[in-house]
Amino acid sequence: MTSSINLEELTEEEISSLQTLFTDFLRNFRDDKGRFKYRERVREMILQESKTLIIDYEDLISHDPHLADIIEESPDEAFPALSESIRTLVRDENPEYADKVFKFYARLSGWVKSTPIRHIRSEHINRLVMIEGIIVRSTPPRHKLYKATYLHILPTGEQHEFEWPPGEGEEVGDELEKPTYCPECIAAYEEELEEGSAKRRQRGIFKLLPEKSKYRDWQLVVVQERPEEIPAGQIPRSIEVVLVDDLVDVARPGDRVSVIGVVRLSRSKKPSKPIFSCYIEANNVIVAQRFLEELKLSPEDEEKILSLSRDPLIRRKIIASIAPTIYGMWDIKEAVALQLFGGVSKEAPDGTKIRGEIHVLLLGDPGTAKSQILQYVARIAPRGIYTTGKGSSAAGLTAAVIRDKQTGEYFLEAGAMVLGDGGIVAIDEIDKMREEDRVAIHEAMEQGTVSIAKAGIVARLNARASVLAAGNPKRGRYEPELGLAGNINLPITILSRFDLIFILKDVAEIKHDESLVRYVLRTHERHGSVTPEIPPDLLRKYIAYARKNVKPILTKEAQEIIKEYYIELRKKSAENPKAPLAITTRQLEALVRLAEAHARMALKNKVEAEDAAEAVRLMNTVLQKVGMDVETGALDIDTIMVGKPRSLQEKEIALLNLIRELAKESDLGCVRRKYLKAKALELGIVDEKTFDRLLAGLRRTGDIYEKRALCYAPTD
Repeated sequence: MTSSINLEELTEEEISSLQTLFTDFLRNFRDDKGRFKYRERVREMILQESKTLIIDYEDLISHDPHLADIIEESPDEAFPALSESIRTLVRDENPEYADKVFKFYARLSGWVKSTPIRHIRSEHINRLVMIEGIIVRSTPPRHKLYKATYLHILPTGEQHEFEWPPGEGEEVGDELEKPTYCPECIAAYEEELEEGSAKRRQRGIFKLLPEKSKYRDWQLVVVQERPEEIPAGQIPRSIEVVLVDDLVDVARPGDRVSVIGVVRLSRSKKPSKPIFSCYIEANNVIVAQRFLEELKLSPEDEEKILSLSRDPLIRRKIIASIAPTIYGMWDIKEAVALQLFGGVSKEAPDGTKIRGEIHVLLLGDPGTAKSQILQYVARIAPRGIYTTGKGSSAAGLTAAVIRDKQTGEYFLEAGAMVLGDGGIVAIDEIDKMREEDRVAIHEAMEQGTVSIAKAGIVARLNARASVLAAGNPKRGRYEPELGLAGNINLPITILSRFDLIFILKDVAEIKHDESLVRYVLRTHERHGSVTPEIPPDLLRKYIAYARKNVKPILTKEAQEIIKEYYIELRKKSAENPKAPLAITTRQLEALVRLAEAHARMALKNKVEAEDAAEAVRLMNTVLQKVGMDVETGALDIDTIMVGKPRSLQEKEIALLNLIRELAKESDLGCVRRKYLKAKALELGIVDEKTFDRLLAGLRRTGDIYEKRALCYAPTD
């Protein structure tokens, strides 16, 4: 069937004809199984007491392509006609419900054409478009008046109540204007109206009755371009979207959405200037329910991905394709690859969530390519955001409540961790961040959420992002004898949340340096064009496919390997209560995540022994370098979890006890530094170098204070 309606300007007859065409479509369209698809949907809508009917765009095209063109080019005529067509079908099933509902909504789904936000121009005004992006701001729900009830008080004292604007389907516009006449009085004034007397028509008082008027829910959100779509060096563009009725609160800041709606002009802030901005009046909002749903893969892409996964060397090829211009660093590249694939997030029946995100920290000397790795990962990740410590505030990383200068409205604005939900947030120079800003990412790293309570807005946003961070040692170069906590200006609460921590030291090794210089010079000779094993676009799609479709489960063999490694490291602590803990439950869960990610790299649905063995090898490599007590040479997880190895904690306690004893014996109530040092060395509590460091640490933490010059006393 084809329709012949002029799209330029629809007449009343054509609008009536359009309604007939839409009614015919809704009544007679059948699905693949021969069922009347929309008749059944209308019945479900009535049972659920809903006002919304979802219409698939592909059905419209297959039924009558011209109808789809009319909706796109003349939505102001098409949607009211669709609404009345729905009412006609509802009236066939339930006349009472049809008369009860003021307006039915036809929500489109599956719109095939997408318009980038930065490409919306004047020719799109009053036309239907679809945009894709991330909600970065939203107002709390408001209530917009659509049918006002007025009281007309005549000079004689007579009163009439009436609805404005009069007539079915008429609604209050953006500006609330008082009525120009009373519909109840119009018959009595008919003669004077014919004579053109305006005084009689306007006499009396019109009083708005808010409690008797009709309202619908209303919300304003701001949709911004997705980070991966922003051209290099450009500022992200955004557009305001108005949501009404059942669309209110379907999405929140940080959600990736597809918005189908009509482009409208908003009033100019300065009436004297003929400059207008535009917004979108939403017809439907489709939230990407699953991670990376917006990255559409063609059947050819899926065939390439599955073919690639069958390669026995697929893992080596993936790791070799991570930052191919950087020489070596195999373990670090493997850790980054595992982070890109991630573990499997789980949720217990009681609502407890176990994160699947893997967090990695790179700590190293200047010039060890840390920033280059971070920037590469932010580009290759299907969702990647790059930021720096100095350029990020707490609000910029998590979320903020801001006030619009023009309207005074409070907006909830999403930060980097929320926008990177389901992807990777690369934070460079993390050690340069202010203390109060770093604290903000604690909850996001462990729980995968961001909680905010400001200006009356209380919200909890999803921030299930993996963190890849890099920092420099606080003394310029890494000093092994100081341990991890002594080398980086980061609180232990954040250090302990990283699954893998790597130390990058610039050490002179002639054989390694010769290979490095050959590789770098060859890269420059080719103008930086190093061909990776897997092209970046295909690797990005491979990662997206794995994260979306592969949910590996631990086999008994894999569980046994992880169990044996964990128990073996805990045995020493169990045998000797004074021995340091070599591993904790946090590292145990990290092992599971790493093993799952290793299985995902080959698109396997089971975590096998080889995956668990590689996770154990990588974790052991990290613990040997950063989780070791430099004095005793034993594994001590307290170097990461507490910031001090067990041996140093014991020395600190012994020194503090010695200060207490000597202070009690002294008439001054304190002990002189020289005497304390001699006594500590005599008793063998500490050596000379450790004494100075421990004393400075006890002063900094407030355990002791300087009562007089070089005379110390315990604070208790």
